[in-house]
Amino acid sequence: MIDYENYLRIKTCHERDRLNPSQIATKLSLDVRTVEKWLSLPRFLQQRRIQRKSKLDPFKAQVVQWLESHPYSAVQILQRLRDQGYDGGYSIVKDYVRKVRPKKNKAYLRLVFAPGECAQVDWGSFGTVPVGNTTRRLSFFVMVLCYSRRMYIEFTVRQSMEHFLACHQNAFEYFGAVPQRIMVDNLKSAVLRHAMGQDPVFNPKYFDLANHYGFAVTACAVGRGNEKGRVESGVGYVKKNFLSGLYISDFKLINPGGRLWLETVANVRVHAETGKKPCDLFNEEKSALLPLPVASYDAAHIATVRACRQFRVTLDTNRYSVPAEYAGQLLTLKTYPDRICIYDQQKLIARHVRSYERRRDFELPDHVRPLLAERTKARDQKIFLDFMNLSAKSKEYYDQMQQRRLNPLHHVRKIVALSEIYGTDAVARAMDDAFYFAAFSSEYIANLLEQRTRSIPMPSALMLTRRQDLLDLSLEKPDLAIYNHGLEEKNQ
Repeated sequence: MIDYENYLRIKTCHERDRLNPSQIATKLSLDVRTVEKWLSLPRFLQQRRIQRKSKLDPFKAQVVQWLESHPYSAVQILQRLRDQGYDGGYSIVKDYVRKVRPKKNKAYLRLVFAPGECAQVDWGSFGTVPVGNTTRRLSFFVMVLCYSRRMYIEFTVRQSMEHFLACHQNAFEYFGAVPQRIMVDNLKSAVLRHAMGQDPVFNPKYFDLANHYGFAVTACAVGRGNEKGRVESGVGYVKKNFLSGLYISDFKLINPGGRLWLETVANVRVHAETGKKPCDLFNEEKSALLPLPVASYDAAHIATVRACRQFRVTLDTNRYSVPAEYAGQLLTLKTYPDRICIYDQQKLIARHVRSYERRRDFELPDHVRPLLAERTKARDQKIFLDFMNLSAKSKEYYDQMQQRRLNPLHHVRKIVALSEIYGTDAVARAMDDAFYFAAFSSEYIANLLEQRTRSIPMPSALMLTRRQDLLDLSLEKPDLAIYNHGLEEKNQ
């Protein structure tokens, strides 16, 4: 059977291109008998499939009755059919049972919350996002106040404990208050385990946060995610309304955009469930919320790490420097979403901005400066020893430079460098001469060495002129009488 489009191709090849059925079949990859069949028809005819009879047809009504009375499985239905003479296969029964089985629609009670009574929190995920030179999975934290439906969202690239706690803190700061109770799913950041019929075991760190802010924690029953339907709807709303079709060029841009979306769309829309704006209902709810505590909670994740020989600690494939003297030592690492702090017992020795790129190295100049200073001192000590070995008067020469308030180490480096160029004997002789001239600096030594190595050509015979007429001059004998006349006048 072919469709209408292929029928037109067959007719075009035959009527316009004048091809025979065999040529048409070759060109269109069809069977020649199919081409001949459709060329013989005056127009395209839609063929209907012939409905074959099934061995299950006589038993279908009985199968429906059984399923309405009890949720039998397809295997149980097959067993009952065998007793009634059915000799067909299992696949037909399974497909029919799946088709006619009544849908199970569970009934749920509608949860009602008083103002300020409860908030619900959850994580959502949405693809990946560029972070510097790498990409990360994009996660977002959602907190919804159950009465007003006012929402808070924060985007992260991890769902670790420090992010979970910090997002709670930022949500409380955004609302300006704390709900009396928070409902969570059984995620490990909040609930360590929750066996059926037993009380949940909360994460100590999350329980500590709850005690600090004064809210109670309620974990949903196992397999009953519907109990936190408000935040589930909030997660879906963020994906469909804010993230759907959004191009994110850099992770740094998404949180400011999300905050603007909260203020201009999410929290000012008319909510489908309440028929009111969340911002308006929040004004009624705010007075029932708990006040923020005076002191902030330390949401850091604390771990013990060892600095390597390159005085670095590693976090999430990135390397961060500590002062060089702590290389190889056990240190305490406190990890926040935006920074890391490194301690030696109670002393803060390093602080870095946390990076979410991969395999980057971050070094603070102050951490490596003492090591470079030690190496510089060792190098300067070697140079000073070379200087003292140049001449017996090296010590006196060094003292003279110090008395003249020069920078002696600067001149020592240059004099040692001159010895590598001109040789130690030449420099030693120049230092001896410098005592005679009382010249104590590397510039005088360099000047003496340069003068002695400079080649001065021997002078040639003096030739005033090469003109022959000037060489044959004849001079008159001078008249000395004028001198006698001058003497006579003086004597008188």
